[in-house]
Amino acid sequence: MRVLVVNAGSSSLKLAVVDDDGTVPAATTVEGWRGEGDLFPLTGFLEGCGPVDAVGHRVVHGGPRHTGPAVVDDVLVPYLWSISHLAPLHNPRALAGVRATGELLPGVPAVACFDTTFHATLPPAAATYAVPREWNERWHLRRYGFHGLSHAWAVRRGAELVGRPAGELRIVSCHLGAGASLAAVRGGVSVDTTMGFTPLAGLVMNTRPGTLDPGLLLWLLEHGGVPVTELSDVLEHHAGLRGLSGTSGDLRAVLDGVAAGDAACALALDVYLHRLVREVAAMTAAAGGLDLLVMTGGVGEHAPRVRAAVAGALPFLGLAVDPGRNEAATADADVSADGAAARTVVVTAREDLEIHRQVREVLGG
Repeated sequence: MRVLVVNAGSSSLKLAVVDDDGTVPAATTVEGWRGEGDLFPLTGFLEGCGPVDAVGHRVVHGGPRHTGPAVVDDVLVPYLWSISHLAPLHNPRALAGVRATGELLPGVPAVACFDTTFHATLPPAAATYAVPREWNERWHLRRYGFHGLSHAWAVRRGAELVGRPAGELRIVSCHLGAGASLAAVRGGVSVDTTMGFTPLAGLVMNTRPGTLDPGLLLWLLEHGGVPVTELSDVLEHHAGLRGLSGTSGDLRAVLDGVAAGDAACALALDVYLHRLVREVAAMTAAAGGLDLLVMTGGVGEHAPRVRAAVAGALPFLGLAVDPGRNEAATADADVSADGAAARTVVVTAREDLEIHRQVREVLGG
């Protein structure tokens, strides 16, 4: 089954064709894609990549209804529009991609693959917020979790790298990029994660703060005089590493600042690592122990300093990385020190392959 993978981000459009054997003969990223009505990037790409058998769409939020990938049809699309407020930066863009490919590839089946469904297995104790039960029921409040497509691939590939079935391992999966989250995996399924009802919770990220005291937010609204619109904008775009360091928020810029002796960048890095280490330990508790730590995403794959810092802070969990292997890792690799009780691996993020797998699963290819 030859699958066109469509990953519509908040400002970009990633396209890839994945062949039956998992190879990718064609791929491109369109920056500044306008979304609705903008068919030109897709038209040019499709003309050069040849026919496809199916389309797989990355959709950030599947809402409370979907616990697995779903065929795109006249029922699914209106439902996804109805829950677009749950992921206002991403779901409308994904739906623009659905409409565009539907116009250009009429009759070709399409599947929506959701970032939230990997965490549909969270037990009630992990998924439920301690707010009035009526609120949870009325508004479907729960910890949804995100980055599920990346976590699913990382868990499967990480287990392959250590030669053991994922179902036998207690795994902490770390998706570390501009957005970042961890997942605790036991028995091959997610049992806890750091993000919650929205992608703002959990780790410190490039421009997002991660988990905050809700009382702090109430104080800013009631006593600080911060308008709701400003608070929303700051939490999404001007907090996290960016807010602390005064840089763009990209970890590479923060590390450059640290090397130059910038105190604000040094504090930002310390805060980032403190939260990351703390949450790895928390996810280990949720998993019932740790056999495998998986690092993926732009930071997880390309920042050996971060990997070394996490392992160095958690030797009591059995973590230790080999300095040479850690520095040299550029793709899928085991960077564990000899004799480490818990293995540490680096996995290249491949959401495209996970989407390809799910499309085949749904369509029977």
